[in-house]
Amino acid sequence: MSHLLEIAAYQPDLAPNLGSLIRLGACFDCPIHVIEPCGFPFSLKLVKTRALDYADKAQIHHHDSWDAFETRPKQGRKVLLTTKAAQDLWDFSFQPGDCLIFGQESAGVPEQIHDAADARVKIAMPGGGRSLNIAIAAGIAVAEGLRQLRNSSS
Repeated sequence: MSHLLEIAAYQPDLAPNLGSLIRLGACFDCPIHVIEPCGFPFSLKLVKTRALDYADKAQIHHHDSWDAFETRPKQGRKVLLTTKAAQDLWDFSFQPGDCLIFGQESAGVPEQIHDAADARVKIAMPGGGRSLNIAIAAGIAVAEGLRQLRNSSS
């Protein structure tokens, strides 16, 4: 397995947040999967604008739909980050190749995606907030996953 973790943005609706995910992926060697339709016109030019100089360092995979994403070569489990999960991120055991899936800022993901996930986890927020920006949530989840997997061979 060449990458410890991957990141998937399901129908992202805010281009700046996708840019932040791409930067995160570039910095931590996590391929990024962009699953259409986006809430903005997706283009390499836009990605380069939003991700600054990190777009050239990132591995970006574009999928026209969830079904197209599902046909990619299997790398690992699909781990959905959702406020509706029962399992806390800190109690979840990551495995090399896990793909962390993040939904839309405005709506999360539909039940079909919840059902397709191999695991569903949440980030506990003792301060009482409803949810985090997906780029912040991704940063927390990637950091925890890589902390757990840091001694794994890739």
